Amino acid sequence: MVVEPADAGQRLDRYLGGPLGSRAQAARLIEAGAVRVDGRVLPKRHEVRAGERIEILPEQALPRPEVVEQVPFGIAYEDEHLLVVDKPAGVVVHPARGHRSGTLVQALAGRAAGGEDPGRPGIVHRLDRDTSGLLVVAKSEEVHRVLKDALTARQLHREYLALVDGVPSARSGTIDAPIGRDRRDRVLNSIDTDQPRPATTHFRVVRTLAGSALLEVVLETGRTHQIRVHMAAIGHPVVGDRQYGGPVRFGLRRQFLHAARLGFTHPITGEELDLRAPLPADLEAALAAAAGRVQPTTRI
Repeated sequence: MVVEPADAGQRLDRYLGGPLGSRAQAARLIEAGAVRVDGRVLPKRHEVRAGERIEILPEQALPRPEVVEQVPFGIAYEDEHLLVVDKPAGVVVHPARGHRSGTLVQALAGRAAGGEDPGRPGIVHRLDRDTSGLLVVAKSEEVHRVLKDALTARQLHREYLALVDGVPSARSGTIDAPIGRDRRDRVLNSIDTDQPRPATTHFRVVRTLAGSALLEVVLETGRTHQIRVHMAAIGHPVVGDRQYGGPVRFGLRRQFLHAARLGFTHPITGEELDLRAPLPADLEAALAAAAGRVQPTTRI
């Protein structure tokens, strides 16, 4: 193809994203050396110029078989445009330092697409490794863009269940406290930060238990570890959350945090989706222990 004057100035991966179906696919081909600009291999950040001739080598442009890793996860909803995954605790969403394999993205190879980062195809929002529950994954560039816009506009309803230490003094409330990297411990996020980003969390007490409370938590923003940081900040850390000071009780081996409900408008059909994921067995057992129905056994 030859770059038209109207397209000049676009990044190479963005320019090819349309004809190839997704920017992530374009980036993969560019990084594989399958794309030539006037006969040269150029980086994906190259800004195309009018008159440049762009070629994709046919033998390298064909879809390559991808290794689908065996990672456990459930499906709450799926069609040709997107899927909503019910992620178990212990599964990392995408490759990162210390987690190069065994991720959800690798388990979804060939089923997810869209987004600027080829290492995170289709991922619209994330869950921590040890947080279970629902997240939506796109299957195309268009769907990813619409869902990302909805996330930014706060039109994705994300509702969590969290068991916290102690009982909040109010039955419901809003925590409006910016979050960023902690000033002293760069591994943690905190409200004590030099790089604050707006963060708002709403909560409602669902049930009070001996020394703890089950909360329904709704995110207005989506900062890293937001619920865990905000709960700790008001003196009610999530039970089992060692990283942010939560006590290890009720036999828990991870934080009691579950993305229980996800609601949004389908970006293609316009259908209103309202999906729910029941508590997994370990959190059900912890809740029963907190209620005194079984004898808790704490494992460290």
